[in-house]
Amino acid sequence: MNIVILGAGLMGRLLACSLAQAGHTLTVYEAKEASDRSAAAFAAAAMLAPLAESAVAEDLVVRMGQYGLTRWPELLTALQTPVFFQQQGTLVLWHHQDAADAQRLGALLAATGQRLPDLPRPQTLDAAGIEQLEPGLGARFAQGLYLPGEGQLDNHQLMDALLAQLQRLGVTLHWRSLRNPADFNPGQPGEPDWVLDCRGLGAQAQWPALRGVRGEVVLLHAPGVRLSRPTRLIHPRYPIYIAPKENGVFKIGATEIESDDMSPVSVRSALELLSAAYTVDPGFGEARIIDLVAQCRPALPDNQPAVRWLGARTLQVNGLYRHGYLMSPALHDVVLELLSQGTSALAARWALPVQHLNA
Repeated sequence: MNIVILGAGLMGRLLACSLAQAGHTLTVYEAKEASDRSAAAFAAAAMLAPLAESAVAEDLVVRMGQYGLTRWPELLTALQTPVFFQQQGTLVLWHHQDAADAQRLGALLAATGQRLPDLPRPQTLDAAGIEQLEPGLGARFAQGLYLPGEGQLDNHQLMDALLAQLQRLGVTLHWRSLRNPADFNPGQPGEPDWVLDCRGLGAQAQWPALRGVRGEVVLLHAPGVRLSRPTRLIHPRYPIYIAPKENGVFKIGATEIESDDMSPVSVRSALELLSAAYTVDPGFGEARIIDLVAQCRPALPDNQPAVRWLGARTLQVNGLYRHGYLMSPALHDVVLELLSQGTSALAARWALPVQHLNA
């Protein structure tokens, strides 16, 4: 088949790689430059933490995230360029003054376990248990939680590896090319067989319900810090994570602000993120700031993803919010089922509605 994909973000690249690998002819249109790294897919820590996210996310997101943990290793194996991936669980910590918030988190996770019994159970840690998992933390924390099985990957490496794969597979890539579904009439002579719209906030003009949710991330080089797994710190304003990547690089994030403001990171956010990281490990005081990144994630009113038909041969995928890397393998597989079968057993399993709109 001849397939057009709108948007070269995470979903667009994943789908284009899989469809091209299956032998289809792919053309991708992207509004930004090839070298532009300001997209939402680059401004993320790419943590794969369904249980941790269950405290703030709907069960649909958690189920899809648990599925994604099994699919990411398979998707990464298909790439010729290696991508950092680990699955060593998540550590949750809190300071004494935030113990009440920690209790509330524990109650939320317990309730999730009752609704979704297939999820791993959180393990309560004392000071010795924390030090055993992360010796570099010493005895700075008296209590914590360990969420087994959760993982992460390096999103910059992944996006570069997907682009390299698209180039190897001969996918036609049009950069600085703003297109929307109305520009195509799929199924007609001289037109593509299918159009897949994966533009995120780029689709806002045609999908007015979309909104931007601002997030800010700090990228640090801290070779003296020995954290080995994603660590979340309970914080009065928003959950803060520290995600260790390769070669002493750490991502610290993330704020969550109801705004489509794309301006640089605020002083307040930078101070809060950096101060929180410093309280986890004072070694961050000697870190070097590589980058301060602000970006808006595409969200729908219910903060859940959406897949919808726009006519018989146009599919739209959007609303990944702050869970793009968590859910994208599941959405990827749903779209492939819809293309090949017209329906999706996976969407039905997760109660993910597939909407039908008029052409």
